[in-house]
Amino acid sequence: MIPAERRRLALVVIDDDPQSLALAGAALKRYDIEILTAEDPVAGLELVRQRHPQIVLVDLRMPGMSGMEVLERIVAADPAIDVILITAHYSTESAVEAIQKGACDYLNKPLSPDRLRERVERLLAEAERRKKASRLDAELLDAYRFEGIIGRSPPMLEAFARVSRVAPHFRTALVMGATGSGKELVARALHRLSPVAAGPFTVCNCAAIPESLVESELFGHTRGSFTGATQDQAGVFEHAHGGVLFLDEIGELPLAAQAKLLRAVQNQEIQRVGSPAVRKVNVRIVAATNRDLRALAAENRFRQDLFFRLSMVEIKLPALAERKEDLPLLLRHFVDRYSGLYGKSIEGLTRRAEALLARYSWPGNVRELENAIGYACMMAESGRIDVADLPDNFQRESPADAAGLELVSVDEIQRIHARRVVDYYGGDKQRAAEVLGVSRATLYRLLGPRAETASAG
Repeated sequence: MIPAERRRLALVVIDDDPQSLALAGAALKRYDIEILTAEDPVAGLELVRQRHPQIVLVDLRMPGMSGMEVLERIVAADPAIDVILITAHYSTESAVEAIQKGACDYLNKPLSPDRLRERVERLLAEAERRKKASRLDAELLDAYRFEGIIGRSPPMLEAFARVSRVAPHFRTALVMGATGSGKELVARALHRLSPVAAGPFTVCNCAAIPESLVESELFGHTRGSFTGATQDQAGVFEHAHGGVLFLDEIGELPLAAQAKLLRAVQNQEIQRVGSPAVRKVNVRIVAATNRDLRALAAENRFRQDLFFRLSMVEIKLPALAERKEDLPLLLRHFVDRYSGLYGKSIEGLTRRAEALLARYSWPGNVRELENAIGYACMMAESGRIDVADLPDNFQRESPADAAGLELVSVDEIQRIHARRVVDYYGGDKQRAAEVLGVSRATLYRLLGPRAETASAG
């Protein structure tokens, strides 16, 4: 089998009109692509199945099976294929439906050879850019991987630099960032780069400890010191002796426990509950929080002395929404991880899936991204993850949600479609008007008053 990267690109034209097939073949023969034609939709779908083309042109109206049904079957089988619908019966409703169902373009008949070539050239150039970007992302992934953390955005590079500088020297450090932003990864990086890397890395989730058991969890207890204490037990400070203790969600620790924690951090001494004996420990502390401890300390809701002790070194992690330039690398990383885990060959995401994820606000940050891509890799049945493979909440985010469009007027549907076409062509209203088959004046009417104002400005 010829490797995918060396296989010649193919284009399939499915149209029951022989003249349209001949015109398309003549218009595109100058390109180094294999052009295959079919007058029958079933035969055309078989060509698509066998050849896995980059581009498919489909006539909207054909006997036996409509172009819309052919589009649905192609997208279901391989969402990475670029499908262009062609028709002599343009309507806004069918154009909106085609875009919703995955078509990348919509052309009117009779086909203009120049316009067809322009569309195909753009798709081929985009495919080549995507291929180069995929190779570059794979190379950049190694270049911008720091102790298991991935990022090339300025705030992440600053965080990496700070971790590298302080790891050999820190005794306490405070990592701040929203839930899911990677605080524990930073704590583990500090541990691995520190002089105590051979020692233990012990995790304590302060938010998960019942208030009555905080002191016992941190410092241990002796047998009989409270109901249920059936034997002596060491706390996390003793378990972390000679290494690093990661105190996650430190902002949730009760005030009463903070004074004893301060003493342990400051003096490196602990006392088990129920014991007068003082035990020496040698522990480096990394605390993490998704809250503003400085503000809490100013309001006396967190001990100021403990805050200043912990925050000798501060490392702030940005939310994923603040580091969108890292998204392509993170996508590549998680696709590689989970496609390998599930034994699948997944190259990446379709354009519309990438666009959807780029627009998403990521309230759950990198953890939410990892969960979404892990789920999508599990569900994907083709070589690329499509919108349908993502969790349900991402599909509801899609602006092409058919249910939403059904609740508005036809005029609004026309306006939505016109704006999408204008956006698709980078604001080129002349080209958008040509694609829609309307005059420039009609396009401005479809877009509404804002377009006329913008044009006048």
